[in-house]
Amino acid sequence: MSLKIGDSLTVRKTVTEDMLACKAGSGSLEVLATPMVVALMENAACQLAQQGLEDIYTTVGTQISIDHTSPTPLNAEVSATATLTKIDGRMFYFDVAANDKKGVISKGTHTRVSVKSESFQRKADEKFNG
Repeated sequence: MSLKIGDSLTVRKTVTEDMLACKAGSGSLEVLATPMVVALMENAACQLAQQGLEDIYTTVGTQISIDHTSPTPLNAEVSATATLTKIDGRMFYFDVAANDKKGVISKGTHTRVSVKSESFQRKADEKFNG
């Protein structure tokens, strides 16, 4: 499948205890942790970018900038949507947003770069050798 500017993908998840700020180490309250919002947004963008790549490639996140503006409690459903805004060579650019049933809880931008899966993993595994 070839990707087009404007393509989007949404993922959904129910907020579980391990996703709460007090459990994730990013705060003291029982609300959806910002790092978990980021992970959901990255997951949506990763899945979308993969649709335009051969199997030997994947993408890795290189930048994310979000505003997390509304709390979400335990057991609420959250959705995260990534919308492709630009492709420049190996770089994929996205607008990202997350919502719960009351509306927008977070929005921002995210950038990913395509890499050859095997060589990237090998580079990481060998990083501290020698």
